[in-house]
Formats: sequence, structure tokens, C-alpha cells
Amino acid sequence: MSCSRALGLALGFGLDRLLGDPRRGHPVAAFGRVAGRLERRTYADSVAAGAEHVGLLVGAATLAAALVQRSVRHRPVADVVWTALVTWTVLGGRSLEREASAVAGHLEREDLSAAREQVSHLVGRDPWALDAAGVTRAAIESLAENTSDAVVAPLVWGALAGAPGMVAHRAINTLDAMIGYRNDRYERFGKVAARLDDAVNWLPARLGAALAAGTSAGAWRAIREDTAAHPSPNGGQIEAAFAGALGIRLGGSNAYGGIVEDRGELGDGRRAEPRDVARAVRLARRVQLGTLAVAVAVTVAGAGSGPAADRGPANHR
Repeated sequence: MSCSRALGLALGFGLDRLLGDPRRGHPVAAFGRVAGRLERRTYADSVAAGAEHVGLLVGAATLAAALVQRSVRHRPVADVVWTALVTWTVLGGRSLEREASAVAGHLEREDLSAAREQVSHLVGRDPWALDAAGVTRAAIESLAENTSDAVVAPLVWGALAGAPGMVAHRAINTLDAMIGYRNDRYERFGKVAARLDDAVNWLPARLGAALAAGTSAGAWRAIREDTAAHPSPNGGQIEAAFAGALGIRLGGSNAYGGIVEDRGELGDGRRAEPRDVARAVRLARRVQLGTLAVAVAVTVAGAGSGPAADRGPANHR
């Protein structure tokens, strides 16, 4: 099963690189619509109500994936196809790069209005008052954080727990994007989604940061010294690594729905410039490929470390 899983992860990654997100009928979008409708029934200004909401949605999605996984576990070809399809569905690397590259193109043409509109597809902050430097920073920070959330984490959970693990992660991450906010409506209702998202992304964020940092002393320094000021225990890791590896500064103050949030300063290089977005895209691609290599290696290693009974009976006489 583990070798089938490794092959499925690799094929799904290839599908994402080739095709990007499905254009229509995306399962993640369908999950979001279901979650939105359910929220109208489950919402209450309490942590308990939010926990019930998250439990129902994540539990149902994961159970469905587990049932399919069980039905294909003794059919290697079906197992590979199923894992590949789920991997393609949950990954967002190609589409993320496409959006970031489009922002870079608008900035290079000095079309700030179009760049602000494009970057709004990537970020939750208010983009309309950003200057070119602010749009550049927003694009690179979003590229870094979403590389971790939408590529590194799914592959890690795919290696550790197969398709059900990827589905569970994507469900949690989607709910965090929908309700994991510190505002009047979601401060309590979204708390479980936000904390659970922090938990499932803790290891992937650090793997992604390590892959981004590589041999860059500046990146490791930024990870070690600058992340504490960032409000996200995971986003700060990968953003600091990108800042240090690219030799630029990220972080600062962002406005979300009129609320200003200080995210600290990450890295000690120069101010980010529009040309750095393309450099960040290349760095993100290296992180994605590095994560795939780690995921496949972990999965294959798991296939060779099963119990002795899986390798045939011992010759006891």
C-alpha cells in the first residue's frame, strides 16, 4: 500500500503541475458551500458550537475518504488512481504560482490597479491602499504561507496518513479560511478551527521553512530570531525563511477589514521589489519539489519497515 501511496502522491503532484486546480466542480469549493450552509444552522457565539461545526464537517469528509481508501486497499491500481486524484484535488501549487506571476506581470507594467485586484485573489488583507511595494510584499508573503498550507502540508499528511489525511487537512484548512478570524462573529465560533489548523500545519510549516532556507545563513537567522513577532506560529516560519533566502524584508503592518495587525519584521535584507516575486515563485517551486521528495521517501521507507509477518514467515524449526 505504501508504494502505491508514494506513486499516487507523485502522480497527483504531476497533475497539479500540469493542470493546476480543476476549473469546474472543485471538491474543495463544494465543501466550502456545504460548510457555509451548515453554518447557518450550527452558528452560535460559543467555542462549543464551533467545535461541533468543525467536528461534523471534518469528521464527515475524513470518514468518506477513509471508506473509499478501505475499498481500494487491496487493489493497487485503484489505490494509485484514488491517491493521485485526491492529491491533485488538495494541492494548489500551480494555481498559486500562476496568481503570483500575474501580480508580478502587472507590477512590471506599472499597472498598480490591476496588481491590487490580482493580489486580492491571494490575500485577506485590504489591498486597495497598498503601493507597489505593499502589493509586492503581500504577494510574496501569501506565496510563502500558501506554499506551506496548500502544498507542503497536504503532501506531509499524504505521506503520513494517505488520502484520508490529505482530506482531513484540506477540510481543516478550508474551515480556518472561512471562520478562523479574530472578529466579533468568529472570535469564539472559529477558535477550534484556527487552533486545529495551527496544529496540523505545525510540522509542515517547519519542513517548508527548512527547505526554503537550505544553506542560507540569513534565512536560518530570520527563522530563529524574527518569527516570534509574527502572530501565526506557522506563517512566521515560512515567511521568515523566504525573506532570508531571498535577501529581502517581509512583515510589517497589514489592515484586515479596517483592523491593523502588526506582523513584525522578517529578514534584514533590502525592501522587496517587483522582480522579487518571480524569484519567490522559483523558490516556492523548489520547496514543493523538495517536499515531494521527502514525502515519497518517507512513504517508501514506511513500506519497508512493516512487521515481520508482512515479509513472510520466519524459518523457525
